[in-house]
Amino acid sequence: MARDADSNEPTREFPGYPTGEALKGRSDAPPEASATPVPATRPARGLLWVLGAAAIAVVVLLGVQTSGLLPNFRNPFAEERTDRSQPTLLKSIQDLSRYVAAEGNFQVVVDLQKDRQYVPEFLLNERTLFVGAGSVEAYVDFSKISDGAIVESADGKSVEVKLPAPQLGETNLDLEKSYVFAERRGLLNRLGEVFGGDPNRQQEVYRLAEDRITAAARDSGLGARAEENTRKMLEGLLGSLGYERVTITYVTP
Repeated sequence: MARDADSNEPTREFPGYPTGEALKGRSDAPPEASATPVPATRPARGLLWVLGAAAIAVVVLLGVQTSGLLPNFRNPFAEERTDRSQPTLLKSIQDLSRYVAAEGNFQVVVDLQKDRQYVPEFLLNERTLFVGAGSVEAYVDFSKISDGAIVESADGKSVEVKLPAPQLGETNLDLEKSYVFAERRGLLNRLGEVFGGDPNRQQEVYRLAEDRITAAARDSGLGARAEENTRKMLEGLLGSLGYERVTITYVTP
């Protein structure tokens, strides 16, 4: 259908378009809001504020605690140690006339195992690896010097002294340097510890360590060193008294 040149009415074939003032008004109008919703940022900002406040509070508390302005709060579940030991009882006093001439320091490794034949080790087995450190003294007991053991020459320039042979003292196990290196126990052994363990269970390894150290001290030449040191001590002492020759002999009791 042809459109009349003098007609300005819009039709279906020729719809109306804005012109003139209508186009100018449309260009001055503000743009329409987008249909897509903008995500809200208020919860995220609130979370950041909370985290920042918590961090500041932690820093302030640490600073105040370090400066000592707040009291020191103790852990209610901390381990406490209570000593209920009885007073020490003096049982005896013994006078000694020993001259300790030498001392040997020893270390021994005790490997003790207790098991039962035909019983698996994971059920019934007890093995202890113990490192023991101890010392043994070699001494001369001057209280055992008999009458006539000191003989002076007629001219007073020489003297002969007979002493008892050096003896080895008891082995002193140093508990600060001794320790259990490893321990292995079976299931039944562990159950026995739960229902009633043996408080003297470690005494056997201590005794074995002392026996081993005592045997090693006998074979170490500690007695010969004690004889030599005692001889040097008496030679110096008697020599300062004017004796020119000092003879020391040892007598086995």
